[in-house]
Amino acid sequence: MVGALPSAAVPTSVQLGDHTRRHIAARLLPFLFVLYVANYIDRTNLAYAALGMSRDLGFTDRIIGLGIGIFFVTYVAGQTPGALLVERWSAHRVIGTSMVAWGLLTMLTAEVRTPGQLYLVRFALGAAEAAFFPGVIVYLSHWFIREDRAKATSNFMAAIPLSFVVGSPLAGWILGHIWFGRAGWRWLFVLEGIPAILLGAVSFFFLTDWPHQATWLAPAQRDWIQHSLREEAPSSSPNTSVWHALTSCTILVLATATFINYLAMYSFAFWIPTMLKSFSGLSDVRVGVLGAIPYLVTFVAMQVNGWHSDRSGERHWHSAIPIFLAVIGALGLISQPRSLFVLVAFFTLGANIYSYLPTFFAIPTETLSQSGAAAAVGMINSFGSVAGFAGPYAFGYLHAQTGSFSYGLAGMAVAALAGGMMILFAPRSTNVP
Repeated sequence: MVGALPSAAVPTSVQLGDHTRRHIAARLLPFLFVLYVANYIDRTNLAYAALGMSRDLGFTDRIIGLGIGIFFVTYVAGQTPGALLVERWSAHRVIGTSMVAWGLLTMLTAEVRTPGQLYLVRFALGAAEAAFFPGVIVYLSHWFIREDRAKATSNFMAAIPLSFVVGSPLAGWILGHIWFGRAGWRWLFVLEGIPAILLGAVSFFFLTDWPHQATWLAPAQRDWIQHSLREEAPSSSPNTSVWHALTSCTILVLATATFINYLAMYSFAFWIPTMLKSFSGLSDVRVGVLGAIPYLVTFVAMQVNGWHSDRSGERHWHSAIPIFLAVIGALGLISQPRSLFVLVAFFTLGANIYSYLPTFFAIPTETLSQSGAAAAVGMINSFGSVAGFAGPYAFGYLHAQTGSFSYGLAGMAVAALAGGMMILFAPRSTNVP
């Protein structure tokens, strides 16, 4: 219990805390948001480029599915090391280097002409992007107290649906043009790789690793945020925390749930353009525009979900409900509704699975020390990201073999239902052996 303060000093302390929290949010969140928009556009633009690559290069669904999936081989391998590098070395160096590397590799994808070349460049792209997402999740825990963490993560992860809102119509427009004798899908990779390189260079100078290094905060603000974060930190040694994170029953259950949920999430993200075009028969440009609508709704849902989770202090139900809505969307799409409105509504429910991410990843950062949280986030996302290979590839294989999306959609629904249930029944404490 802190000693009693004069009544006049209490509002001053509260005002200092509120001002510091707003200052940190205004400084970091918009920039990190833009970085993640660039990240997700570069990671998923193959979904739209595939419409042109299949025509120009004769790439089948199976080739595209393997090209999508092979990205996650190296992406998985680099998750935990990347998160620990951010924790123990430097966030701005890891994030900046990652962005410049993946931007260059995205541009290189424009030169692909054979399946082998596609697999090679996607393999390298996964390694370049591996440290970014877990690194930022850990980085947010350096700056945001528990009361603000899900909102901060929601603001950051809102870049996922917005990247589709921006990227879908942009990709559709670029695909419809030929410049200097080069197909639109090649320009898609070039034009969407450049922002990552520029933003990565800016990250080296703009991001600050720790509050005590923040010259853009007043001394009193630096003291306040450091003191607040120390008070919330679990009392355990770094080495014990890392081992504890990797062996905790709670973290293992959450990692398994992530794998199952990512099967549905990545299958949906990478195959929505192809499914939407097949179901609607619309042009590439119109598919791009309609493909943005589900993610615009998800953008709003993600903010509301994170805000309400912080307000109530509840994480598990706020993570599970968006997943259950995605189950309804996948099952609805199996019927292939003739109404365009109903079709987009089911796609919107499916896309809403992304709304579970901010509240879900708040769980390990609130229950483990800093090094333990870094290891946990890296392990959870790396284990889950194996599904980034398995899900899209299996979905493409099933469609190629059966000529129908129904089997893949049914598999997505079953996976999402199981993943949501696992989150609900996961132990609430990492102390469970």
